[in-house]
Amino acid sequence: MNPLAQPVDAKAVATANDRLKGSFGSVFWSAMILATGLHFAAFALWPELTVADFSFTPTELSTVNLPPDVKIPDAPTAIARPAVPVVATTAVSEDITIAPTTFEATSVENLPPPPKEKPTDISAQPTFTPYTVAPYVLNKDEVVATMMRTYPPLLRDAGIGGTVIVYFFIDETGAVQDYRVWRSSGHAQLDSAALQVADIYRFSPALNRDKKVSVWVQFPITFEVK
Repeated sequence: MNPLAQPVDAKAVATANDRLKGSFGSVFWSAMILATGLHFAAFALWPELTVADFSFTPTELSTVNLPPDVKIPDAPTAIARPAVPVVATTAVSEDITIAPTTFEATSVENLPPPPKEKPTDISAQPTFTPYTVAPYVLNKDEVVATMMRTYPPLLRDAGIGGTVIVYFFIDETGAVQDYRVWRSSGHAQLDSAALQVADIYRFSPALNRDKKVSVWVQFPITFEVK
């Protein structure tokens, strides 16, 4: 055993946290006593509350005689109520019957002819055209090359792109007979370039069941910088 070693007092090395925990009891009860005293003092010294008088005196109403030249308007007309249904008193004979309807009595030979279908030129403007098999693009590589060639250089260098919705009128052979811008991209140069690309498209014919038909279809033409 080292004769120079001195015994260590635990209280001397206690931390501030330990000292705070040790004094918790005295601090807590001191605070409780102080709070109780403040509450009693507040109740004893605070003035008593009184209720204000909210009563009022009604004003007496009096009638006023109108001059004879003042005309009082007539009462509004009452709203008409729905009529009450009345059972008819007409006597109906019990012998009334409905004549039988048969194919022998009603001849189909005397029926009027069906209305003639008026021929409509669907190529005049975009319209709904029924089909079961949609046309598809046959020359995608050529279309992409044309888009790269017709992309306006100023817009391409500036990173400006857009999508143009183009309506195509495709005949029974798949040839494009007409095309027009349906929804603009917001840039006239891109719209003009899209119409140049539309002239290159080639499609397969659309089918309505097993019949080739002419149709109007929409195709997006998108210019973008990759």
